[in-house]
Amino acid sequence: MRLELRGISKRFGDFWANRGINLTVEPGEIHALLGENGAGKSTLMNVLYGLYQPDEGQIILDGEAVKFTSPGDAMAAGIGMVHQHFMLVPVFTVAENVVLGNEPVKAAGLIDAKQARRLVTEISERFKFDIDPDAYVEDLPVGVQQRVEIIKALSRDAKILILDEPTAVLTPQETDELLTIMRELAAGGTSIVFITHKLREVRAVADRITVIRLGKVVGQANPSDSQTEMASMMVGRQVGLQAPKPAAGPGEVALKVGNLSLVSASGGGLLQDISFDVRAGEILAIAGVQGNGQTELVETLIGLREPTSGLIELNGESLAGRTVRQILDSGVGYVPEDRGRDGMVGGLAISENLVLDQFEYPPFGRYGALDYKAINSNADAQIKAFDVRVGSPNDPISTLSGGNAQKVIVARELSRELRLLVVANPTRGLDVGSIETVHAEILAERAKGVPVLLASTELDEITVLADRIAVMYRGRLVGIVPGDTSRDALGLMMAGVEQGKALAAVGAALPDQDDSVEGDLA
Repeated sequence: MRLELRGISKRFGDFWANRGINLTVEPGEIHALLGENGAGKSTLMNVLYGLYQPDEGQIILDGEAVKFTSPGDAMAAGIGMVHQHFMLVPVFTVAENVVLGNEPVKAAGLIDAKQARRLVTEISERFKFDIDPDAYVEDLPVGVQQRVEIIKALSRDAKILILDEPTAVLTPQETDELLTIMRELAAGGTSIVFITHKLREVRAVADRITVIRLGKVVGQANPSDSQTEMASMMVGRQVGLQAPKPAAGPGEVALKVGNLSLVSASGGGLLQDISFDVRAGEILAIAGVQGNGQTELVETLIGLREPTSGLIELNGESLAGRTVRQILDSGVGYVPEDRGRDGMVGGLAISENLVLDQFEYPPFGRYGALDYKAINSNADAQIKAFDVRVGSPNDPISTLSGGNAQKVIVARELSRELRLLVVANPTRGLDVGSIETVHAEILAERAKGVPVLLASTELDEITVLADRIAVMYRGRLVGIVPGDTSRDALGLMMAGVEQGKALAAVGAALPDQDDSVEGDLA
């Protein structure tokens, strides 16, 4: 099936998410839609899938104009979509999820469970997915859940498959498997639209690449183009993909975490006996597929959650049991994973958000009164330093794009003297140019001797910044390895393989004792 989008525009109020986009996808082609978060990629695909109605333009399938008022219309026309956040029911089986909303029925009107299982088995065998139709989705690894989503789309005879940031929750090995599956689907005649901002994956699998910036198509790229060339097209200027990283010179242990455990209200173990330390002038990265305890660990360290047991010490002082306010006042900088919930106050001005954790103290506040001259002067300096795109520093921060709001939070936390920096997904929503700036700032803190704890779901970010990498799986620490450990070994550990076995499997040497879990307990 040949797809053509002609002049597609979509507006939300005065904001044009898409403007005059033209795109063609040939039968059996893997067409990558490349652009940073907020560029308009997902909006465009939601228009194609019937979730949004275009304000202008046409969707053409095999030469005929079509109009979709719902995803049901799109699916009936042969378009399937696998969303970044899976649309599966955890307590249902694979077969039940695949036929949900399109159940085969027997003559008596009952659901034909045997036919549902047979459908899953046939598609699974055709593409070597090896999925049990009777397995419950909640028991499946994330990579297998994604295959269930693909089976669901293919079961409805999808000729065009949209994959929206499909590798965001996968290990490197699962990512490689997905790219193989994409090639097999394309070889069988399925057209694939691959939405991503990851240059490595685009170059590995795409037949053609369309680059979108600020809601418009800015050009076509070739898989043979360098990552630097693609990145420059994405942001409209030359960028460096990796900030210079001097050799580490770690000092004494600054942050010490020992036997830290956290139990949920229902009794589940969210963190299980976590122990590690971070030295002055060192970046320790927490790696793992999203949902394996990184969020809970960071929130416990910063005081948002109270640990069930264990110690947290900064320069010999206990942080366990302190409030978030007390921990921030002790010299801890915190860039949260969820900027909207934990990082900003939407109704306050940008300038005020830049001093949220400092407004009580000079020069921004004295005797309970705010010094707006100092606040505004600080805002001007930070907005310039971090290239925050604002109309006015006095505008509410809620008027900013997600990426610019994230820049405000990062600027605020790095603008004061720190004893520890905790950052969770610090570059989420940023373009590659802004990522370059943030990475340089984090490395600058390291150079000052500040210990840095980085939790990130972006393995590229971790390998660029980390001196050591602690890998988590299902709430426990699998191991701690050097920052230059191979992606293959990290991927195995992220899937729960023990550190020694993972390193042996890829032929890597075991780390020195100081880089092991046992070394951190010593």
